Order: sequence, then C-alpha cells, then structure tokens
Amino acid sequence: MTQAVPYSSPSQGWFARAEAWLDDKGKGAWIAAMVLSFIAFWPIGLALLFYMITTKRLGSGSCRKGRGKRHTRFTATRASGNTAFDAYKEETLRRLQEEQHSFEAFLERLRDAKDKAEFDQFMDERAEAHTAGEERATEKA
Repeated sequence: MTQAVPYSSPSQGWFARAEAWLDDKGKGAWIAAMVLSFIAFWPIGLALLFYMITTKRLGSGSCRKGRGKRHTRFTATRASGNTAFDAYKEETLRRLQEEQHSFEAFLERLRDAKDKAEFDQFMDERAEAHTAGEERATEKA
C-alpha cells in the first residue's frame, strides 16, 4: 500500500512543494531549514527568516495544521444553537460577572482600609516624633 503525499503534486512549483513538505514536518523543520540556509548562505537564511515571520510560521499557531482550528477570544459569547444551553450559559456568565465585580469592589475596600491604616500609623508616628521633639526642645531650654 502506498502512502499519498500531498506535497508531491506535479502541478505545484518546487517552492510550493517544499513549503508543503516543511509544513507537514512541523515548526522544527522550518527552524532547521532556516539554520541550514544561514550556514550555507546567510542572505537566503535571512530571506527564509523574514518569510517565516511574515507568514507566522514562528508563532504559537505555526504551520498549516492548526490554521482552520483557530479559536477567537470571545467563543463563549457565540450561540450554540441549543436555546436551553444558551440561556444557562448566559445566566452563568452574568452571575460570574456580578461575582467578579463584587469581588473587585471587596478588594478595593480592602486596599482602602489597608491604606487608611498605614496612613493613620504614619500620622501617629509623626505626631509622636513631633511631641518627642517638642519635649526635647523644652528640656534644653
């Protein structure tokens, strides 16, 4: 049984076949090709590096394997088609947002109380230092 290789199509040019072969092998093959091209002739390595950056082959979603499966940041807000689940999801998200807001308000109150306590401590220490300084001044006089 022979294995079909997608990058060996005769209708593609050599560059497209090489690109498909490297994509099939993964990010490591791209990096190895770049390093070898730098060793062989640095302008080719530089051109390959530029190509890899512009086509986003060095990023986390590199190569063509995962291009169709990219998730957007707001996938939780999309409707699933199931109205009961969508209503549950919407209610849960609303409740979580309320909890987040109340927790952030609690943290703000906590920070304010801590700041006030530190400021009161500073003012008390300052007042003590001031009264101690006045007592020393009256003793010298």
